[in-house]
Amino acid sequence: MTEGIEIRVEGCAGRITLDRPQALNALSHDMCCAIDAALIDWAEDEAVALIVIDAVGDKAFCAGGDIAQMHAKGMAGDYDYGRRFWADEYRMNARLFHFPKPVVSLMQGFTMGGGVGVGCHASHRVVCETSQIAMPECGIGLIPDVGGTLLLSRAPGRLGEYLGVTGARMGPGDAIHAQFADYYIPRSDWPALIATLCATGDWEAVDRAALPPPASPLAAEQDGIDWIFAGETIRDILNVLRVTDSPLAARAQQMMDRGSPLAVACTIELVHRARLRDTIENALEQEYRFTARAMEKGDFLEGIRAAIIDKDKSPKWRHEALDAVPPADVAGMLMPLGAQGLKL
Repeated sequence: MTEGIEIRVEGCAGRITLDRPQALNALSHDMCCAIDAALIDWAEDEAVALIVIDAVGDKAFCAGGDIAQMHAKGMAGDYDYGRRFWADEYRMNARLFHFPKPVVSLMQGFTMGGGVGVGCHASHRVVCETSQIAMPECGIGLIPDVGGTLLLSRAPGRLGEYLGVTGARMGPGDAIHAQFADYYIPRSDWPALIATLCATGDWEAVDRAALPPPASPLAAEQDGIDWIFAGETIRDILNVLRVTDSPLAARAQQMMDRGSPLAVACTIELVHRARLRDTIENALEQEYRFTARAMEKGDFLEGIRAAIIDKDKSPKWRHEALDAVPPADVAGMLMPLGAQGLKL
């Protein structure tokens, strides 16, 4: 059994339970590989009617990937460790996205980064009153990955750009509005739902258990977000921000300023590319171009240092400001990798 995750069959359901509550259920490389292996096994197993993915603890479904180990390897000069981790994780994300049977994910608390790649590619995505979904990778020098750029590109209007570069958290109403989730079911109702799914294999039980979602603050700000984030590049967006006097604009600017300028600029480009070619394969391949270079040529190691190693919250990014990223630097991070590209 892989540490941090419990994989088994209960009745009609394949069960995947993330079990690292002390680490907010952060995904390790081994956990990603274990999920992938289960998906391969269950795809052709007639005894498994559907999959249920959940997590132990109240604080988080999954707050992201295990970035501390990546930092240690990267600082030792082992950039290939991160590349292997991301490639294996992305293959799992693609397999989950295309899984031929219903997949029910139940996402309480924090669902961020790598957790989005496990929970938000399911066919039946459930949130509750505590759910907080976000893609805050720019804050550690990374881009929204694990197929996140595809999810962002499919969000209404320009919500994808806004969510991707600010890392703004979505409560249950926002997550459903932004199409990161499908159903609102109070947490207290989850045990009975899981029991029904395991006993019957009837995925329509999710529909029957759902309640109307809470209001979405994001929906109320949709027009303003669409106006500010309509530009083609980060510089276009900054030009609008500077002439927009609103609480939304001020908040967006403040949140963007916390991120790596290079990651923010590349995120805008990646969301646009995902919108042009609407497939999980394209999104993951484009994301991998950045992540494969992130340790050596990006701000990823510095971002992790400032966030969780030294915890000084004062990263020294490669570019001084959001408007100081040359287009050539964006192109350099996102150019094809040739033979080293992602193979799904």
